[in-house]
Amino acid sequence: MKNYSFTVVIPAHNEEKYVSRCIFSVHSAAVFYGGEVEIIVVCNRCTDNTAAVAKELGAKVLYNDERCIGSIRNTGIFAASGDIVVTIDCDNRMTRGTLKEIAVILSTGKYIGGGAPIRFERYSFPLRCNDVLCDIGFELTGLYCGIFWAEKDTFVAVNGFSEIKAGEDIATAKKLKLYGERQGKKYTTLRRNFLINSTRKYDDMGDWLYLRLMIKNFDAFIKAAAGDRKKLDMLLDKMFYDYNK
Repeated sequence: MKNYSFTVVIPAHNEEKYVSRCIFSVHSAAVFYGGEVEIIVVCNRCTDNTAAVAKELGAKVLYNDERCIGSIRNTGIFAASGDIVVTIDCDNRMTRGTLKEIAVILSTGKYIGGGAPIRFERYSFPLRCNDVLCDIGFELTGLYCGIFWAEKDTFVAVNGFSEIKAGEDIATAKKLKLYGERQGKKYTTLRRNFLINSTRKYDDMGDWLYLRLMIKNFDAFIKAAAGDRKKLDMLLDKMFYDYNK
């Protein structure tokens, strides 16, 4: 296994309640890996103590006020000093062996990068249904998401994350997969480690949250498909960019 250095990029919007546990999970993975690990928290319109908590825990803090998660992640990616860049959302956590498994996979020279399986921090019937649908989708398409990881040079070559308001994860996975194919490498997923996915939105709004939103806002999706994104963008702001006001 090569002795890579890592940068873990964590986008954050008013995440003082969650940023410490995310960073602690990265510290645990760093200790298990045994190599150099930089942590960059990118604060997005934060009005709480996210930045202060992150700095206290040893993270570098950058700022990006755009309502575009791809752009926020790219602020950290292009400032990264590590050989490998890993992205993880602030309310989520990585398992202890994550960084070491990534290093082992990339050391083979067969893979361009990848994602990670997603497992909720608690379960119910609708959340298990969500898991099954995600797993099926990932396996059918090969567009693994969750935690993203690749060498920094790879992220630079594909111009980082797709800078769109939603769906940036799938779009970015497509870019990485296609770039890998041109290099004779595969886009893959972790097998032994996984993303621990926060259930806070489900705790707040119910475990059938996204199904209810799709049914209730069906007209917004239809209008967006026809070119009118106003209502859909308002929904995206409510669910993602303004969730932690």
